[in-house]
Amino acid sequence: MEQNQTGIQPKALHWYPGHMAKTRRLIEENLKLVDVIIEIIDARIPFSGRNPYFNDFLRQKPRLIVMNKYDLADDSASKLWKEYFSSQGITVVPVSCITGSGINKILPEAERLVSDKLNRDREKGRSRTLKLMMVGIPNVGKSSLINKLIGKASAVTGNRPGVTKGKQWIRLRASCELLDTPGILPQKFNDKAVAEKLAITGAIKDEIINTELLSYTLIDYLKKHYPVQLCERYKLTEDITDCPPYELLEKIGKKRGFVISGGETDTERTAKMLIDEYRSCKIGKITLELP
Repeated sequence: MEQNQTGIQPKALHWYPGHMAKTRRLIEENLKLVDVIIEIIDARIPFSGRNPYFNDFLRQKPRLIVMNKYDLADDSASKLWKEYFSSQGITVVPVSCITGSGINKILPEAERLVSDKLNRDREKGRSRTLKLMMVGIPNVGKSSLINKLIGKASAVTGNRPGVTKGKQWIRLRASCELLDTPGILPQKFNDKAVAEKLAITGAIKDEIINTELLSYTLIDYLKKHYPVQLCERYKLTEDITDCPPYELLEKIGKKRGFVISGGETDTERTAKMLIDEYRSCKIGKITLELP
């Protein structure tokens, strides 16, 4: 199939798999049952990692944004994003499902958003369960976060999009229940840069990506915004300012010894390694966009 310059198959820019349509219906049908929406996003792509549908449809409910993978993102950029969301009147809790940092702040913040309603019910002698709904795009760490909240691995987790398959009500404690929903991407991507960032972070399945072309996008971004980290990780000693991304990919591959017959660089293997090392934070704490 023909590729475009983003490295993503054209069908990835305008798609809507059946399970995502089903998830949208699930969210809409259960919205009236919940008190607070917990929207989990990837701290490395706080704009591109938000489905616009959530903004359009869920605005009627109090919402808490959980910035997961905070430990993988640029600290200064994350501070700017937190300030940006706060200026929009949105409460943000930065967390890391790997270290557990910030997890214990989520439920108190959710309760605070509906404290008036909870207090009115208590005054009337009503025993009330706080009901939450968790939404987000694929591969953002919803299941891992739930496991941290309940303290055991009862929700299925994985490092690929599409692990959570259906509706799950989970009791977090005696007075709090959470409805987990599968990850849902936008119906189409009007901005190719958004699709690229989703692909780089792993929110779009690797099977529909031309990894080598996508690596050019990542290299170009790192060269402009994080040149020191790029050069240090791959031992690039020369000036890379005017070096095209495809030449840098070849240099990186040679440094790693990814050479095939004839002395050529195995650029496909190099591209996969580069993206994997970005995702695992081996290049450094890098955010792909600013507010």
